[in-house]
Amino acid sequence: MILDRLARAFDDRLRLSPLTRRALAKVFPDHWSFMLGEIALYSFVALILTGVYLTLFFDPSSADRVYHGSYAPLDGATTSAAYASSVRLSWDVRAGLLIRQTHHWAALVFVAAILVHLVRIFFTGAFRRPRELNWLVGVTMLTLALANGFTGYSMPDDLVSGLGLRIIVSVVESIPLVGSWLVFLGLGGEFPSDEMIPRLFVTHVLLVPAVLVALVSVHLAMIVRQKHTQFRGPGRTERNVVGSLLYPSYTLRSLALFAWVLAVLFALGGLVQINPVWQYGPFAPAQSTAPAQPDWYVAWGDGALRLFPPWEIHIFGHLVPAPFFPGVVLGGVTFGALYAWPFLERWCTGDRRQHHLLDRPRDHPVRMGVGVLALTFFGVLVVAAGDDILARLLRVPVYDVLNVLRVLVLVLPVLAGMLAFLLARALRRGDAAGLGELTRADLRAARRPAGGGGADAATDEPELPAPDRPGERIEVWPDGDVWRWRYRDEPAGVALLSNRAVLTEQEAADSARLAYPGVDHVTVPGPPPPSPPGRVRTALRRWGNAALGVSLLAAALRQRRAQRRGEDGPERR
Repeated sequence: MILDRLARAFDDRLRLSPLTRRALAKVFPDHWSFMLGEIALYSFVALILTGVYLTLFFDPSSADRVYHGSYAPLDGATTSAAYASSVRLSWDVRAGLLIRQTHHWAALVFVAAILVHLVRIFFTGAFRRPRELNWLVGVTMLTLALANGFTGYSMPDDLVSGLGLRIIVSVVESIPLVGSWLVFLGLGGEFPSDEMIPRLFVTHVLLVPAVLVALVSVHLAMIVRQKHTQFRGPGRTERNVVGSLLYPSYTLRSLALFAWVLAVLFALGGLVQINPVWQYGPFAPAQSTAPAQPDWYVAWGDGALRLFPPWEIHIFGHLVPAPFFPGVVLGGVTFGALYAWPFLERWCTGDRRQHHLLDRPRDHPVRMGVGVLALTFFGVLVVAAGDDILARLLRVPVYDVLNVLRVLVLVLPVLAGMLAFLLARALRRGDAAGLGELTRADLRAARRPAGGGGADAATDEPELPAPDRPGERIEVWPDGDVWRWRYRDEPAGVALLSNRAVLTEQEAADSARLAYPGVDHVTVPGPPPPSPPGRVRTALRRWGNAALGVSLLAAALRQRRAQRRGEDGPERR
């Protein structure tokens, strides 16, 4: 009763009921891949919850402290306050180790969920118009997640995190002219400085999380405004969303996922050890530890530094050290390409339409090949970050492992990208429902260029039909001010044109679905407009029209004169 009165009071003053009804009536697709973004969101919530607890006990200071606690090997040792509080949090604070390890696992899952979510968006074309801005927000969130994960990894001031921070500092210092100034500005002095850990702490717990919260809010607001994308299927068009209502079905499903994410993260934090800082010891600039690898989400940068040869060049008298190319150039090109990809694909394909239906990866072989090439390239770099461990396991010299990985990082991505391109093209052109049904004839046909000698761009051929009716599709296209459709069965070589034109695309799709239920429709370009006539043809047409007009006028005058003569004749008699 009290809650009902409070709700009515708020609604009388704020008029929230119409907005609430509209929000609860929102439809969400049922496909499992749409939950990847929610896993990232719930991991971020777990990060905030556990991070607040850790903040109460962590001392972000580089000042000297004498550790006295339950970990006997360090009892009485002088370390930094940050490292001492990290060890004390792990050994003496109730549930401290559980929360700290859960926080670390949540960071790994958070970055992984964002990355897999972006991969899904990339291969299905969900970044196309009108969602380019949402793609840019997602890439920015990935960048900030990487930065925040690294700052949190570096704050305990243990030997491994200090070594990683020293590597990043060296990469930034390799930037010509401004590198040393950037390090001095970021750390408040030369590495290691007294202001280093406090600045990392402020960045990790305040600046980056605040921006991430703002970006998550913008991301969700754009999803609500633009509506969800969905995979092609019966009843799904560019103007509707088929799935579950926000309340109650989707809400219960989402809450269950939230509970599962928290359960898995806390299970990992309690059962799987990660980042045992007490074993590494406090950071000392003159010491290093091996084998030591960073977390997987920055391992590609470490692997690039290990594989790149020690080349140094001079530009206008300034030295460009070797870490500049694998550390700064590779990272800049990677994220620059991610930001620019929606616009590059639109420029290459000329596709400026709005898309609310997703593609299957096979429908765009070029995009498929580029994506697999990039993933393979960075996968090899991640493996290269553990070259010393591989050498120890294989009992071979580490330089032999490095030489093999240097060859693989150049050859394997190209081979994987070409193979993915050919398989996607074979699946798109043939009738196979999956990789297991491909034949040699399909693969041989995929190696031939598209008909007409043009490049095999993503829009050269219409998309394949829905998987429930292989070989069949309904093609809808604009024809001036009206829309037309036809039924096509490629294996049988049948194409039936509807003799009825309608005013909208939706009416054409509904007519086709009524005539051929279960067959998905695709929108294809209409017939090309006629080429403009040349000057000679235009002149001949004008003279012909003028001559026709003159002849019609003369015939009319002649007929009129004959009628007058016929009327005057009887009177003269």
